[in-house]
Amino acid sequence: MFISPGGKGTICERSRLLRTLLKEGDARFMYKYAVRVHQQAEQCSELAGFFSCDDVLVPVPRSSTKACGTWVAADLARALVHEGLGSMAWPGLHRVCAVPKSATAAPGGRPTVSRHFESFLMERPSIDHESIVLIDDVVTRGRTLLAAAARVREALPHAQIPVRLHCCEPWD
Repeated sequence: MFISPGGKGTICERSRLLRTLLKEGDARFMYKYAVRVHQQAEQCSELAGFFSCDDVLVPVPRSSTKACGTWVAADLARALVHEGLGSMAWPGLHRVCAVPKSATAAPGGRPTVSRHFESFLMERPSIDHESIVLIDDVVTRGRTLLAAAARVREALPHAQIPVRLHCCEPWD
């Protein structure tokens, strides 16, 4: 997803609307969004092969350690699996200590990659997963995603963990 909090123009406005809809955690919207992602993955050459039916989708934990409200990344991962974009959603990555939200942190106050890394704990899965795709609802600077990939890589050194960021129009 492409978000420009202060940007102008149609794409920025639409990306902010998409972010709002995702953060509301409406299950019907999640499935509608997953259908759209599936369509884009089939139609857009840059997304070809991004998802495989064998991938294990691992939702990136929220910044808090409290299990309150909707965990958008987990809901999105389940919706994507429902659409055939992965074999299973596996919530094996956890936060053990809270970090400030990147989206609301002051400039210079965003958590570093190492701080995110230290805040994660990875469960040992009962089976080895060949290919892991990290699912996050919003990527601000990419630090959380990079730290999550590093923690997963540490726990599952033989797994493929593609870190691919792609900017395209969020909604047609």
